[in-house]
Amino acid sequence: MIAPLPLRAGDKIGIIAPSRKVTSEDLDGSVKFLENLGFRIEFGKNLFASENQFAGTDAERAEDFMEMIRNPEIKAIMCARGGYGTARILDYLDDVVIRNNPKWVIGYSDITVLHSYLSEIVGMQSLHATMPVNFKPELAGTDTWQKLNEVLTGGLPEYRVEANPFNRVGTASGLLTGGNLSVLYSLSGTWCDMDTDGKILFIEDLDEYLYHIDRMMMNLRLSGKLACLRGLIVGGMTDMHDNTIPFGREACQIVADAVADYNFPVMFGFPSGHCEPNLPLVMGREMTLEVGTDGGVLR
Repeated sequence: MIAPLPLRAGDKIGIIAPSRKVTSEDLDGSVKFLENLGFRIEFGKNLFASENQFAGTDAERAEDFMEMIRNPEIKAIMCARGGYGTARILDYLDDVVIRNNPKWVIGYSDITVLHSYLSEIVGMQSLHATMPVNFKPELAGTDTWQKLNEVLTGGLPEYRVEANPFNRVGTASGLLTGGNLSVLYSLSGTWCDMDTDGKILFIEDLDEYLYHIDRMMMNLRLSGKLACLRGLIVGGMTDMHDNTIPFGREACQIVADAVADYNFPVMFGFPSGHCEPNLPLVMGREMTLEVGTDGGVLR
């Protein structure tokens, strides 16, 4: 798996919007923060375009991504926000050009589409991490943003997570894959569907009905994507909903039940996804997961 080079002070980060539209006001705080870290910022030429809920047409959003890839001055590409729409630009991307110009692609939520594409089609690592639209001044000193800077500049942070009653003890190593569960589900059966064989899977989600979580976990189970895992990491399961007639199980219980027949280690409560902190994860990197009775470590 290709690993993009670390960034240095003075390097330029490109900001694009591959899905939902943004305004310049949405990005002001994050741009100032990144500039204070010593980076230069360049906006995609279509960054503030608008077509209904999207940041311009599919072709315009893809054009911004590919132009950032081709630009030798750009060392990392940060997606401004998620929402919906990244899958619509896949047909416009050139995997050969991307493979020949490796650079960090950063984002989460709907950007899971790019993580899967880069891992499965391009063979390149990418960074599941916070995005500019999420920046608030009070978060500048938190792990969400400081660890992002650490990883971008070549650091390999070790994460320690508190014990969770749903955890399953064990140790495993493998390439990290995954992202937003709903987006992964939407890619099932497509040409950039994730391969989970021998990997550590990370999942997180937001604003879903509990029976939807069960439906998606059953899809992973029935398609064989769980049986071949080395390990599972469950991030934020945030703002879940239930029906008038309760589903009867919370999100973590649903996930635990779906993997109950397997023997790999499982870590719940990892602080990444639609939560704070939102710790950066390098998708496509070889990671080791250690889960004990007193908590877990990801390194």
